[in-house]
Amino acid sequence: MPALNVEFSDQELEELRALAQERGTTMKAVVREATADKITRHRALREAAEVFQATFRNPDLAAAIEAAGIDDGPAPHASGRAA
Repeated sequence: MPALNVEFSDQELEELRALAQERGTTMKAVVREATADKITRHRALREAAEVFQATFRNPDLAAAIEAAGIDDGPAPHASGRAA
């Protein structure tokens, strides 16, 4: 499997060593876990943003907001950007 060389400052390495020791694991395991967590979080945020955008592009929701008399801000231009 390909490897990735990552440089850390002396302070960061010291903190990694301390964290790994506290957890009773290796520095490699700590870095892998942190990376996997970051990827998972990024994916979840991206998916949530897609759901949010799809929800607010829903014409039924737009009609319901208008029917309720809710002022949700300026209407977007044809380009899709707000004024």
